[in-house]
Amino acid sequence: MATSVAPMTTMTPRIPLGGFHPMPSPTQYNWKPVLKAPEAMPKTGIAIDLQSPLDRFMAGKSRREYVAGQSIFSQGDPANAVFYIQSGTVKMTVVSMSGKEAVIAYLPAYSFLGEASLTGEPQRSSSAYALESCTIIRIEKKVMQDLLHREPEFGKQFLAYLLSRNYRLQADLVDHLFNSSEKRLARLLMMMANFDQETKPVPVIAKISQETLSEMIGTTRSRVSFFLNRFRDLGYIDYNCAGMHINNSLANVVLQN
Repeated sequence: MATSVAPMTTMTPRIPLGGFHPMPSPTQYNWKPVLKAPEAMPKTGIAIDLQSPLDRFMAGKSRREYVAGQSIFSQGDPANAVFYIQSGTVKMTVVSMSGKEAVIAYLPAYSFLGEASLTGEPQRSSSAYALESCTIIRIEKKVMQDLLHREPEFGKQFLAYLLSRNYRLQADLVDHLFNSSEKRLARLLMMMANFDQETKPVPVIAKISQETLSEMIGTTRSRVSFFLNRFRDLGYIDYNCAGMHINNSLANVVLQN
């Protein structure tokens, strides 16, 4: 059960539009710790043991480091491989015929991307970019197919991942159809901090621009700035040189009617 947040005794400067800046330490405020996180997020993350089966396949795989903003693949590229995010986060986008770009997914560590190639997709239907520094394993399509046939346990894990991913996509659709932009932002921040994963949450997330956040939840940058200020004033988030610290009490925003 989350404890209440003590009233703020000092006014702090607002967050300017256009980016994140270091904020004062929360120790200067009388914030009380949250004892238990409400079950606001569905547990959809599945950490797959990919390294063990891959060690038995020397050819057809490679590991690469990506920096923030770097392209992993682009819409229209040949769909000839599957990628696995070993660390970091990835943003998926799609561009319409008229040239309008939309963010369609945010993928945390332990996620696959490009798996549609296994169903016969000839070309990439979306683009993938590193949202922060990433370590990604590229697995050629044929090698991935062999893995699924020769490694039954891995095949079970991969199937469980796909089912979990499908559930996540449905939850995202419901979120966009029925929830306010404030709730969508709170949910996104919690997912970025791994509060929806079976693995341990990482409350501090890397710096990310307000413009990127607004693209991901379908609202304006000014609204994102307003909500971030509100979350900070309530003690749900904080800023420091390492990035943004997410308190599990942010789940209160997702749970509210």
